[in-house]
Amino acid sequence: MPKKLTEPTLRARERTFLVGAEFHGQDHLLSLDESLAELSLLADTAGLDVVGQATQRLERPYVQTFIGPGKIEEIRALVDELKAEVIIFDDELSPRHQRELEKLFNQDVRILDRTALILDIFAQHASTNEGALQVELAQYEYRLPRLTRAWTHLARQAGGGGGRGGDGRLSGRLGVDLDDPRSAWELPTAANE
Repeated sequence: MPKKLTEPTLRARERTFLVGAEFHGQDHLLSLDESLAELSLLADTAGLDVVGQATQRLERPYVQTFIGPGKIEEIRALVDELKAEVIIFDDELSPRHQRELEKLFNQDVRILDRTALILDIFAQHASTNEGALQVELAQYEYRLPRLTRAWTHLARQAGGGGGRGGDGRLSGRLGVDLDDPRSAWELPTAANE
């Protein structure tokens, strides 16, 4: 009789690294350390194991990457050493910050912010159909601005001109121009229910 391989009922908890930034002149309810302690508890609630953290004090966020290039290199080394799979920023990242950070980390690790983590916790704990739909809608609304220019590598495949819409602009499955921020996506039926 062949030996039956069993599969674990629980997923392995992902190793997570936390990043916090403090900006001069901004008052917060919690200190940076208290905020990171709270973020660590949120990560635990989401089923993640926190393996390390880094902080930086800045005048203002860096335009491209939110934190400085030296701090990014330090975090990259720590993430490699600690074998972290997820990096969670304590502050909300703009879509540009998230894209640039994903490029810098070569998508070896997932980049999240506090808002995405909280939405994930709500999704895990939604117990009613209505609650699950509301969380799904909130996740779509959060992700929508992060999809802009996500598929620009396919833009050349838009067509060969001749009046068939081959101007190099990428259109989505629903005919929505993903590069036009005024475009309103037709969200799944969650919005209608």
